Amino acid sequence: MKKWIILGVVVVLLAGTAVGLDIKASRVAAQMNPVLRKTPYTPTKQGAALHSGLLIADLHADPLLWNRDLNQRGTQGQVDVPRLIEGNVALQVFSVVTKTPKHMNTERNDDKTDDIQLLAFAQRWPPKTWFSLKARALYEAKKLAKTAEASDGKLVFIRTRADLERFLAEREKDKGRVGALLSLEGMHALEGNIDAVDELYDAGFRMLGFAHFFDNEVSGSAHGVQKGGLTELGRAVVKRMEEKGMTLDLAHSSPKTISEVLAMATRPLVVSHTGVKGTCDNTRNLSDEQLRAVARNGGVVGIGYWDTATCGKDAKAIARAVRYAVTVAGIDHVGLGSDYDGAVAAPFDTAGLVELTDALIAEGFSEGEIRKIAGENALRVLKGNLPAQ
Repeated sequence: MKKWIILGVVVVLLAGTAVGLDIKASRVAAQMNPVLRKTPYTPTKQGAALHSGLLIADLHADPLLWNRDLNQRGTQGQVDVPRLIEGNVALQVFSVVTKTPKHMNTERNDDKTDDIQLLAFAQRWPPKTWFSLKARALYEAKKLAKTAEASDGKLVFIRTRADLERFLAEREKDKGRVGALLSLEGMHALEGNIDAVDELYDAGFRMLGFAHFFDNEVSGSAHGVQKGGLTELGRAVVKRMEEKGMTLDLAHSSPKTISEVLAMATRPLVVSHTGVKGTCDNTRNLSDEQLRAVARNGGVVGIGYWDTATCGKDAKAIARAVRYAVTVAGIDHVGLGSDYDGAVAAPFDTAGLVELTDALIAEGFSEGEIRKIAGENALRVLKGNLPAQ
């Protein structure tokens, strides 16, 4: 009863202050997702030529969290459909964030606060999303589906292996299109119920991350209080996901969760967006042993673009982290995971990805190696995991 009284009060407040809330939410989004180096980007001739022929896949971005029309080229944020096309991105994994703690940090967070609830209020999400994490996930999934429907064929929602194969074949003739795969950041959105995996699957989710910034009923977070491993529910989730053709994502997971999932997994998995301790030593990033373990699984590590992942603020820092990951895990097990629009500062937006191509060339990678890093590795894993039809 109490929550519905609160809801009623909030509805009245929102009705009277909708415009002001939209403006404030828009300002927050712009402030939290800056681009450090703005256009025009000036690539080398070699970089531009190579970049135009790459098949690029980004394993993680969070634009669905914000009230923006992703079919329009934005003046804020880091990713939208026009800029994805400009950046020659073939496949973008759109991640869904459902809850973050107040004073979020990489060391220790509990689950007692909920900043996304405040954002849902401010952006006037449907009332059912105000108190349900699963409802938020399903709402953001609908946002992606509606964006794809309204894109005039420029954004294609990928749900099956056949979808992906058809899209990639069509994109060879028309690069003015982007594939979209839907992911969840943190299984707290399951709300403790294994059947929620099926609901999310039906809504189009094909990748689920075990944890975000706090421990949940499924597993421990690298940034949680207990930082434990898989629970009984968590082990059941791993099996259910593999049965359905959903990719396991270990980004933000505790060390114990990482080792326990890798011990169970029968299919290649991903760490969608991360750094490596070898170039940036903090709790957010992977150790050498974890890199090797993902490689043994056949999986892919997506190197992020933000400073906590790379200990730098430019494309050179990203390329340096990629080089380290390749040295430890091998060239077949490293990809890209930007974390665009995930409340991080990015050295360039997605239209400027050629800056990273230039940095990878400068780091000494061959054309074939850059093709694998840019997207071939990630697409191999995602394609292999997706349900056939």
